[in-house]
Amino acid sequence: MSTRFDTKIAVLLREDLEPWQRLNVTAFLVSGLGTRLPELIGAPYEDADGVPYLPMFRQPVLVFQGTKEVLEAAHARALSRALPRAVFTSDLFATGHDEANRAAVRAVGTADLDLVGLALHGPRNAVDKVLKGARMHP
Repeated sequence: MSTRFDTKIAVLLREDLEPWQRLNVTAFLVSGLGTRLPELIGAPYEDADGVPYLPMFRQPVLVFQGTKEVLEAAHARALSRALPRAVFTSDLFATGHDEANRAAVRAVGTADLDLVGLALHGPRNAVDKVLKGARMHP
């Protein structure tokens, strides 16, 4: 049975990333959404033998890709709509821990961020408008 959600969780990746970067960026980005939006997290899992597992998002995460320009435009639209968002910049590939990551983002003005990934959550229609020009990741 398929469920249609009123909201959407989406990740937009810059299309020129290496495969390992795409996976790394996606993992980092979605971790931010779960911490700030606890309503997105479902109940814990348990297998038939009673072994517990951590809860996960209660709805699918859709992954998109686009050019640097598409990512920049999506970021601007996400900001204008005040949607919950997480960013990953190219500078973060050279850092090694959370404090350095935050310092790298803090050191650059909004308009100058070299974005390689963006995660967001919001009403389906608003997220679709933010992602205009992006395409589903293959």
